[in-house]
Amino acid sequence: MDVGTIGAGAVAQAVARHLVAAGHRVMLSNSRGPASLDEVVAGLGPLASAGPVAEAAAADLVLLAVRWSDVPAALAGAPAWNGRILVDATNHVLGPTVADLAELGDETSSEFVARHAPGARVVKAFSTLYGSYIAADPRHADGRQILFCAGDDAEAKAVFQRTFDAVGFAPVDVGTLREGGRLMQVGGGPLSALHALRQD
Repeated sequence: MDVGTIGAGAVAQAVARHLVAAGHRVMLSNSRGPASLDEVVAGLGPLASAGPVAEAAAADLVLLAVRWSDVPAALAGAPAWNGRILVDATNHVLGPTVADLAELGDETSSEFVARHAPGARVVKAFSTLYGSYIAADPRHADGRQILFCAGDDAEAKAVFQRTFDAVGFAPVDVGTLREGGRLMQVGGGPLSALHALRQD
């Protein structure tokens, strides 16, 4: 599968490393341009590349991993989604602590993301885990790292789950962007920052 990232920080690099190891091609992008990612791409290996946001966002599956304040601008640089899968790894945190949250009104953060990416099939994932848990080998002696996900499109969630199950995570579907998104949401969701293993 061809995967792109919008954002190339610690979370995007960690996910890219797992995907490349599983044989997927990954194109990373950020707001500073492909040349700023030369060292990162070299470290990930030949299946990794860097490109502009518009090119990375044309992949079959796209990971959104940018600061909350950058979400609208980052998504504005993407081509028409036409049903491609957008994995939302963001949290609506504005400041250095999780106490500084953006006002969302009645929306969940992933509903906000979906509104800014019309035509995308959005899957909420990775946002409940600290970066160190994402970067680590998801296979542990005591089980596999549980990876919660939510979304409104069953097929998109199934593709996501198959992809990351093969990588080594244990995906768990917690519902829609509205109901599951609330469970996963930072600032009150009971699954936020929950680290758990599945014993297979």
